[in-house]
Amino acid sequence: MEPLTEHDIRTSFVNCSKGEAKRLGLPKDFADLPWDDLDFLGWRDPGAPERAYLVAPRNGRLLGISLRVTSSSSRGFTSRSMCSVCLTTRTAGGVALMTARRTGDAGRQGNSVGQYLCGDLDCSLYVRGKKESVARGGLSESLTLDEKLARVQANLDAFIEKVVR
Repeated sequence: MEPLTEHDIRTSFVNCSKGEAKRLGLPKDFADLPWDDLDFLGWRDPGAPERAYLVAPRNGRLLGISLRVTSSSSRGFTSRSMCSVCLTTRTAGGVALMTARRTGDAGRQGNSVGQYLCGDLDCSLYVRGKKESVARGGLSESLTLDEKLARVQANLDAFIEKVVR
């Protein structure tokens, strides 16, 4: 992913107001993000942990989505969940249900779309092996890195399509 500016990010959002986009908190480590290893930029708002954001290149432009993180009670460390984008297995709240208000009339009527995502939205880093899941005994895959990255992109595109249609 090409490095983004604050302006790029704030003007990319399609499911929140300009005021909300202006007020959102950027990632704490924004200046040091590993852009070459990112397929999309995802982060939790440092000032409002129940809010998360996702910015991805799509059809030649940036598309930002504001997310709400659903709080859930953890069932302990034996509980495992899988991210629906990168298919990383995580334990103890490592995966969270995140909902996005749909765009257009559907969003104005209160419709939203939910997806189970890595709680830290670091899917790109997990797939590349730059970050490891705490879960042990996860599924072993024979896919190449390029195939895994293509799957991440396809899964992310499917989620974004649900939000914007």
